[in-house]
Amino acid sequence: MHTPHLNRRHWLAAAGAASLMPSAWAQNYPDRPVKIIVGFAPAGPSDIMGRWLAQRLSERTGKSFVVENMAGAGGNIGMGAAAKAQPNGHTLLLASSTYVVNPSLYKSVPYDPLKDFAPISMVGESPHVFFVHPSVKVQSLRQLTDLVRSQPGKFSYVSAGSGTVAHLSVEQLKISLGLDMTHIPFKGAGPAVQSVVSGEIAIGCTTLPAVKELVRGGLLRALAVTSAQRFASSPQIPTVVEAGFADQESSTWQSLMAPAGTPAAVISFLQREVVAILGAPGAREQLVELGFNAIGNTPAQLTQQIQSEIERWRRVIQTARIEA
Repeated sequence: MHTPHLNRRHWLAAAGAASLMPSAWAQNYPDRPVKIIVGFAPAGPSDIMGRWLAQRLSERTGKSFVVENMAGAGGNIGMGAAAKAQPNGHTLLLASSTYVVNPSLYKSVPYDPLKDFAPISMVGESPHVFFVHPSVKVQSLRQLTDLVRSQPGKFSYVSAGSGTVAHLSVEQLKISLGLDMTHIPFKGAGPAVQSVVSGEIAIGCTTLPAVKELVRGGLLRALAVTSAQRFASSPQIPTVVEAGFADQESSTWQSLMAPAGTPAAVISFLQREVVAILGAPGAREQLVELGFNAIGNTPAQLTQQIQSEIERWRRVIQTARIEA
């Protein structure tokens, strides 16, 4: 039986129709509720950002975006589940900085940070803050590092947990200055901060939202934030650069990701929606009050930052011999 060959005009028409299919499909996206996996418990920074974003995506699209908390193993359970989800745009991941830290922190993780996900956009980031109990006789980060250097092994500091970016930020400072100070990890920012408020431990580092009101109330003294600029809701706290420390900026960020293989049209649609949400009147101010700087970058920019931070934190983890 003779099978006719497609001539060039027919082939181009067929190819054109095929190329329209993802776009047409994306016009109907989402056609059912979209699940945003958050790898941490309710009320934490990732959960707060995830619910804020889900509500606004629902409002803008008229479709349902819902958060599903899958806490455990430093976010690995949620990230592993998201990596295995069907790449159809109906399961997304709200990833925090643990995404780039965990591959170096754990002996094995259930995802490949460079292959298993398609980055969409960084939604926001929270700077960390170095703080002390008011009884500590220092007024600046420089004075604190001088004090620690003068009494090796005497001081301890707290964080929300081993391998959190706040923990790694202190270890990075210790490595660069040759400081001898012991890390005391807690399960969460709340108990870590309270141990400094009570005077049990003198020094801490965590994300700004966990200490902002305590600093305002005089129960803690903030010495420096790790962002490039002063944070809008706490402008009295100098940056690490202003304190005289170069290459110490860091943040805990929250980014929207999709399983690898999700149609490019869906990735583009979601990235545009994130940027539009962050550009809406009052949105950036809302996030500042929640403790985040709004970002809204491109998939390419987010990919570059992920690659850079994987290497940066791997060096710190290996040098400081940190384990989960």
